[in-house]
Amino acid sequence: MNAPPSSQFAEPRIDVQALLGLQDPADATDWGPIRAAQLHAGSKLASFLVIANGIGAVLVVAILSHTVPLWPLAIWGAVTTLASVVVAVRRHASRHRSAYSARLNDVRQTLLDGILLGVVWSIPPIFTGLRGDTATALYLCVALSLLMTTSAIAIAALPLATLSFLAILGGATAAMMLLTESPLLVPAVLAFTVVLMVTCFTRAKALVLLRASEIAIAERDETVSLLLREAEEHSSDWLWETDAYRRVVRASPRFAASVGLDVETVNGKSLLEVLAGPAWKASAFPPELRQLAEFLKGRDAFRGLVLPVKVGSSERWFEITANPRYDERAVFIGFRGVGSDVTEQRASADEINRMARFDTLTDLPNRLLINETLADAMADAAKWGSRCAFMMIDLDRFKAVNDTLGHPVGDRLLGRVAERLALLMTDNEIIGRLGGDEFAVVVRDAGDSARVERLAQTIVDALGQPYDLDQHTLYTGASVGVAIGPRDGRTAEMLIRSADLALYRSKDAGGGTYHRYEPQLHVVAEERRILEQALRHALSNDELHICYQPVVNSMTGRLIGFEALVRWTHPELGVVSPDKFIPLAEDARLIAPIGEWVLRAACNEAARWPGTARIAVNVSAEQLHHPGFVAIVASALSTSGLPARRLELEVTESVFMRDDTTAVKVLDRILALGVRLSLDDFGTGYSSLGYLSRTRFSTIKIDRSFVTDASKGVREAIAIVRAVIALAQSLGMTTTAEGVETEEEYRMVRDLGCTKVQGYYFGRPLLVEDARDVALRAAQDLAIA
Repeated sequence: MNAPPSSQFAEPRIDVQALLGLQDPADATDWGPIRAAQLHAGSKLASFLVIANGIGAVLVVAILSHTVPLWPLAIWGAVTTLASVVVAVRRHASRHRSAYSARLNDVRQTLLDGILLGVVWSIPPIFTGLRGDTATALYLCVALSLLMTTSAIAIAALPLATLSFLAILGGATAAMMLLTESPLLVPAVLAFTVVLMVTCFTRAKALVLLRASEIAIAERDETVSLLLREAEEHSSDWLWETDAYRRVVRASPRFAASVGLDVETVNGKSLLEVLAGPAWKASAFPPELRQLAEFLKGRDAFRGLVLPVKVGSSERWFEITANPRYDERAVFIGFRGVGSDVTEQRASADEINRMARFDTLTDLPNRLLINETLADAMADAAKWGSRCAFMMIDLDRFKAVNDTLGHPVGDRLLGRVAERLALLMTDNEIIGRLGGDEFAVVVRDAGDSARVERLAQTIVDALGQPYDLDQHTLYTGASVGVAIGPRDGRTAEMLIRSADLALYRSKDAGGGTYHRYEPQLHVVAEERRILEQALRHALSNDELHICYQPVVNSMTGRLIGFEALVRWTHPELGVVSPDKFIPLAEDARLIAPIGEWVLRAACNEAARWPGTARIAVNVSAEQLHHPGFVAIVASALSTSGLPARRLELEVTESVFMRDDTTAVKVLDRILALGVRLSLDDFGTGYSSLGYLSRTRFSTIKIDRSFVTDASKGVREAIAIVRAVIALAQSLGMTTTAEGVETEEEYRMVRDLGCTKVQGYYFGRPLLVEDARDVALRAAQDLAIA
């Protein structure tokens, strides 16, 4: 709860005895300067005291001259004048006028002054009262009242003297009225005396309070001055001041040293000239100095203005703050402020800013600076009605380099890529690294679309050249997406999105090329988004099912097994092609749960088939690198009761590209369960005979593209098929030809020595019931044979 206002602004408490000079206060207040102020104030009115006493004496003599002989009046007048002069001389004493501090006894002795004057002035009223002259007493009462008032004013700063004088003279005047049989005036005289005494005490108290405040302010100012001097001597800050004409006055040594001049040279010079340095004569002022000139011209306060200053051969940065100054008549008299050299701080800030906007690995602009540059280019394009462009670059096959040769080699490769890209840039473009193996180019002026496309193709060609790193020759290549603004996006975010969609198009095309954004890409992206959302609920909504494609012996045509192929039928989207949702599942990290469901469902179904028909299940790289995948396979076999020899897992060469050691270990554990392995799509990816030597595959599958080309008489395809079959035979493996659709293709692969075939020629993927019938008939035929 807040205190009331009266308590917040209460008047400081003054010790009455200390004010009167009777004793020192009990608190820690230093009364020495206050007493000196009391004595000094009394000395300033000492002459007025003598004049007042002289005039009063003349009035009293004039009043009493008709009833009193002149010689006693003359004696009294001389004594009165002498007493007032003595008191005035005591007040004018040099030790009281100039001393900063006075003793308690100095104030206490003023009591004698008050008593002396009071006794001298009490003689006329006592004498008049004893004579009983009422008329004279009334005149004398008026004169003494005037004297008491003027004397109270003259020596009010010294309350002990004033109160004693008023008490003695007021009492004498009251006694005079009582003796002259005017009792009704006695209370009036006494009341008048009390009022004067209270007024005198109040004035004395006000003087003490004022002096105490002045002392406190002076002490505070002295403390501030000491702190400022201390700060100026031990810090980089300095004080500066100008007159009304913007000329430096009272320049501090540190300020002069900061600008490389001496104090005498700086004083009297224009502040702008001092800060401009050599640029003053050439009138080549930086914008910050012009801004300072505007502040000075407008007499406006300013804070934290940072400006460059040439000191010798080096450039420094000063931060200055100032306020205009006005005198007591509100006349502008200049500026006063503080400044500091912030060169080091600015250098640190610049370095931090650079670190925040540049990639530490490649020293190229990072995503933040690229986004800022693109936003500026978009703003300029909108302002001038021109165009800008944005390119997104993604390295092809970089992940394989990173995973097989390690991150240090990958980092050095990124550095080499950055060097090549930087060489292709002109003043119209800026290249940056967004992160990972992604780079971006901002083309400020893209009015020539053909030139933008030529640059994109040049980037593809340059990054497609081999790199020699650590005795390795590396081939990566690049895919580029190009978007033109504002046509392909009216904001930086929209343009980046459009370039990203164009990049996806290049990646989908196999990489090593560029594509410009097309509106249709947004439709494709939206379709992909909708498809992904639906795929996330496909398992829980029971929308997936498995079809089984027969695999037969190429010589006898008898059934050997089936390959499990997952299919998706959405209630609204209808049948979704595996070519669409399988890559989408891999990108969205949904392939692991879908793959596990396919494995368990296929094992459960195969366990119901009679005979020894095998089931082949495709396994993705993500599944194979899952830490619990071997346990999932073992669980599927155990739960279904399917013998391990009847399960065959198909993997592609891509599973080895992330970390071949891990892949080999996992496959070895699967082989230990008794499960067979087949290498799918051999020859279409990163073929390596090392995989075949380190892993005991049972089957190598020949991709449909080779089968089709070989059936058409393409010599290279025939040679590849022959080589794969010969390699498999030498390693004790079987071969499976995929996509056999005609009798001609069947005869060709059979004649070349392929062990097994699958394709539409022998049967399309079958629903589960049809697959059971085929398996049953095959078992019956085998039993009859």
